[in-house]
Amino acid sequence: MAQLSMTVNGAAVRADVEDRTLLVHFLRDHLRLTGTHVGCDTSQCGACVVHVGGRAVKSCTIFEVQVDGEDVVTIEGVAPQGGLHPVQAAFQEHHGLQCGFCTPGMITRAYRLLQENPKPTDAEIRMGISGNLCRCTGYQNIVKAISADAETMAGLKKKEAAE
Repeated sequence: MAQLSMTVNGAAVRADVEDRTLLVHFLRDHLRLTGTHVGCDTSQCGACVVHVGGRAVKSCTIFEVQVDGEDVVTIEGVAPQGGLHPVQAAFQEHHGLQCGFCTPGMITRAYRLLQENPKPTDAEIRMGISGNLCRCTGYQNIVKAISADAETMAGLKKKEAAE
């Protein structure tokens, strides 16, 4: 057993966990943050993507003890309290989801992608989400949603700069 402390979605968390506990299981089973999905158990699908220390990571590939002291953001922490983040709204508006299973990981990855590259081309978006699988949409609307969010965020930044 190891005692860990970290920040999850802005809240301090302390816990005793077994050394072999995967981050995805800690988030879902211990913290009840069930938006992070377990999709494939082989790190292929990306349904478990969260942010750790400002990086998008597949939470099924790292042990909880590896994130001791880190800042973790899940899909539950992407949106402002009681609302949608612009990337979530773009997925909704542009039909970037069907069954919704991959959506939390896809949105979490898209959120980080747009922080890394605020004006990506469609090719850069496709490369940026290449580690996330969607079995329903064919990706067209996902790419449209991310591209639309990039435009929305660029417009918000221009508006803020003008004020």
